[in-house]
Amino acid sequence: MPLAPQRADVPVTIDESKCIDGCTLCVDMCPLDSLAIDVSSGKAYMHVDECWYCGPCAARCPTGAVTVNMPYLLR
Repeated sequence: MPLAPQRADVPVTIDESKCIDGCTLCVDMCPLDSLAIDVSSGKAYMHVDECWYCGPCAARCPTGAVTVNMPYLLR
């Protein structure tokens, strides 16, 4: 079971209720491979706590399930 979805301080959060099973658009767009698909649920999650806050994962998500939690100092 992945630990990142339960944490609130990860750079990218995924709303599992909006995430489409088997869709890999956000995972494909991440240049750091920080996102992955959970094989049991088919939903995306952040498996590595590394992020450039570049935003293509959120921009490419067709349902708006991906949110990039940009730190205040980088806004």
